[in-house]
Amino acid sequence: MNCQHGQKPSFQYLELLFALGSGVLLLIAWIVSRFDFSTLSVLLYLAAYVIGGYYKAHEGLETLIHEKRLSVEVLMIIAAIGAALIGYWVEGAILIFIFSVSGALETYTMQKSEHEISSLMNLQPEEATVIKDDKEQTVAVAELVAGDHIIVKAGERIPADGVIVHGETTIDESTITGEPVPVAKEKHADVFAGTVNGKGLITVNVTKPSSETLFQKIITLVQSAKKEKSPSQQFIERFEGPYVKTVLIIVALMMFLPHYLFGWSWNETLYRAMVMLVVASPCALVASIMPATLSAISNGARNGILFKGGIHLENLAHIDAIALDKTGTLTNGTPEVTDVWLAESVKPQQFYQLVSSIESQSNHPLAESITAYANEQATFSLLQPDKVEDVTGWGIEATIDKYTYRIGKRDFINERDVKDFFPEQASELAKEGKTIVYVANGDGVLGLLALKDRVREVAVEAIASFKQAKIRTVMITGDHPQTARAIQAETKIDECIANCLPEAKVNEIKKLQHPDRKVAMVGDGINDAPALATANVGIAMGNGTDVAIDTADIVLMKNNLAKIAKAIQLSKRMNRIIKQNIVFSIAVIVLLLASNFMQQLSLPLGVIGHEGSTILVILNGLRLLRG
Repeated sequence: MNCQHGQKPSFQYLELLFALGSGVLLLIAWIVSRFDFSTLSVLLYLAAYVIGGYYKAHEGLETLIHEKRLSVEVLMIIAAIGAALIGYWVEGAILIFIFSVSGALETYTMQKSEHEISSLMNLQPEEATVIKDDKEQTVAVAELVAGDHIIVKAGERIPADGVIVHGETTIDESTITGEPVPVAKEKHADVFAGTVNGKGLITVNVTKPSSETLFQKIITLVQSAKKEKSPSQQFIERFEGPYVKTVLIIVALMMFLPHYLFGWSWNETLYRAMVMLVVASPCALVASIMPATLSAISNGARNGILFKGGIHLENLAHIDAIALDKTGTLTNGTPEVTDVWLAESVKPQQFYQLVSSIESQSNHPLAESITAYANEQATFSLLQPDKVEDVTGWGIEATIDKYTYRIGKRDFINERDVKDFFPEQASELAKEGKTIVYVANGDGVLGLLALKDRVREVAVEAIASFKQAKIRTVMITGDHPQTARAIQAETKIDECIANCLPEAKVNEIKKLQHPDRKVAMVGDGINDAPALATANVGIAMGNGTDVAIDTADIVLMKNNLAKIAKAIQLSKRMNRIIKQNIVFSIAVIVLLLASNFMQQLSLPLGVIGHEGSTILVILNGLRLLRG
């Protein structure tokens, strides 16, 4: 298995190396031909044909043999051979080179997009510890059935969906909900496969086999969404067969009909057929799209926007709505202390010393943020608690110098002490979507700290730019409605949808897509992967998970949401230039075909017109490198 995974990347680039090799041979052959080494140049051109055309010829012949269907690849090979037969090796080699590069890039993109499935599978445990006949047994996860009791230790991934029947813990559910704060779980609480048990041994009653878990649904959703073909791809596949057949039929008829109908000589008839085969090849049409697309992709990469293919860049210009995840996308992804309120008798330095000494005993993300904040506010020596108890889901209790302190939720503190301690401030902080942590001892509340996952500085700017472009903005998050509404108010997003698990996110994307609306999804977590794959354009943050990055069509390498607006402008520019190129190249082909039929076009002029139009559309496409 390891050997196979290690070999795959080398074959992944082989087609591209063949394409580039044909280009090098083409250049060398052209240089050699300038020095009248005709035999050597022909051999080099022939080598360029074989190396560059191998994959496309293999693909075309395979389609022809197995699917009984003619493809553009077959037409390109015939056109290249036809050019060689009438002595125009360089034109045929250029045709082969352009199509081989196009095919290599397409193959690379497809293989790259398949990687996210294996990335997802790596997060699913292969074995589980089951209790059978009062004994622990290790079995494959695939063998688990509903009703099995499994043991999950601290730090282990939960192998199956189920319900806790013994123990309590905190579980990192970021793979499912995308939220960074672990969720407290007690007896009878639901747990999901692929999530991580933070601390404490728990026994779980399996409720679903591995094939039906929520985590498996994520994998299935990604697979099914990736198999759906875009309308453009479907149109190309429908157009390909008739186009190739039409050209080949017309060329075949041109090889003998004019001799009988118009009295052309056999030499003239065959000559005109070969000219038509050359000028009818869609070389300029291909050049209309690929150079422009590659230029736009290069422009984007220079600005921190990674496009995985031209189709995604093309689709971006047509989006009507943008759905955004909250945590790690609109926000930084880590909670920070934003407000501190102290009782009148409490000195700040003593408060921060106490809080840091106690919270440093916990590995909870909120505790880590509080400790870091306290250490920034004052200089002190840590106190050593005599006793520490981390109360799952509530907070932490510690004894220092015979005094008992509690740090945690409101309900963890004596209600009588809390209700009179800054009630207005606490209420206002809660409305802002902030998490409130109280600090108290036997005498009452000493202070409170408010924490919040801060909105990214560029998020508000980005949302404003989307609105200016008349694109609807929707936040889809697994977080609580109150927190979601607070972020909505801060960023001015049009709509927020909270409490969304991965499957619900997919459903919301599909609702936004109906009827015939194009939707982009922006996210960074594993839980966002199905929605990223379902959206017309999936956009991942560069610091997101590997699965999100692999699934997405576009990656923001610098995590700058404002770059999406630039990407949309770039997409619109590219689409305009491609349309110009297509209209121009088709017009030239029609003109050349008409001139050839009227016996007014020589082969050299046909080649000049054909290749000249190709050069012009390439130069037009290269304009996208600027800006």
